[in-house]
Amino acid sequence: MPITKFPGASQKHKALYLSAFLGVCGHASSEFFVKLSGISGVEVSVWRFGLGGLALLLLSLFIPSSRNLITPLKTDPLPIVFLSVFGMAFGQFLFHWALDFASVVQVATMVTIMPIGVVFVARVVEKTKITPPKIISGIGAFLGCVFLLTDGYLEQISGNGQNLIGIYLSIGCALIGSIYLVLVKPYVNTYGPIRMTTYTFVLGFFALYPSIGLIWGIWVNPFDLFTRPSIEYLSIITLGIWNTCIAFILWLWGLSKIPDVARGNYLFFLKPVIALCLAYFILEDQITINQLIAITVITGFVAIEVFYTPISKIITTNVK
Repeated sequence: MPITKFPGASQKHKALYLSAFLGVCGHASSEFFVKLSGISGVEVSVWRFGLGGLALLLLSLFIPSSRNLITPLKTDPLPIVFLSVFGMAFGQFLFHWALDFASVVQVATMVTIMPIGVVFVARVVEKTKITPPKIISGIGAFLGCVFLLTDGYLEQISGNGQNLIGIYLSIGCALIGSIYLVLVKPYVNTYGPIRMTTYTFVLGFFALYPSIGLIWGIWVNPFDLFTRPSIEYLSIITLGIWNTCIAFILWLWGLSKIPDVARGNYLFFLKPVIALCLAYFILEDQITINQLIAITVITGFVAIEVFYTPISKIITTNVK
């Protein structure tokens, strides 16, 4: 019997999933740097979009294929502005603001519902089928994330008073992110990930800066950056360059090219796994038996979803 070639093993697919995975790595470390920045989540949003937008603008102007930033705005002004301001700026603002009210564990847990949201949005927008493996792996991976982040002590995600505000804000962030990741896909394919990420953070900055200044009275002064302690300004710069500029380009490029955006987005379930590994290697935190079990569960369910179609094709072909 001839051996069927594994359909998902092409170099192209490997590069796409690797790109999306590296983007998840950028997301996974963002909570660390938000906390280390020493400033409120509201102010972090302005710094992140300002520095990230500036870095992306310079990168776009440096690369010939992304240099023309005017034509797309003339062709699709409303979708680009809507996705940038509502889909990304407002969603990320809710994420940063949530950290002012709830713990990192609570926020990180609630945000991991985003891949499940993408499944349902993709069903409506792209008519993507919701298969039993997708449902089972999504629920299983989410429960694994809950178990991992709480180390089995589920009361950690329960909230009251201000904690509930943070939980609701993080759920709002996840739902908005679900809509954004599906709707932005055709525009990333048309204009490229660098240009779309540039629009996202530059336009997002111009929306956030006056809004936060007028509502919260926080007018960010860029000249104050290096007057802060080194750990704070280095964390802010890292958020702008790595967690924003680089990570989002990799994330959007990978997801835009993967045929099933919901499947590719299941890699987001690995976010708390990567965060735990970073805490182990950088902060020397200990990993418990419960967390090792949770890591195995999450990785297993993500693998089921990512490799279900190619594996089922191999089995079907060999049976025939």
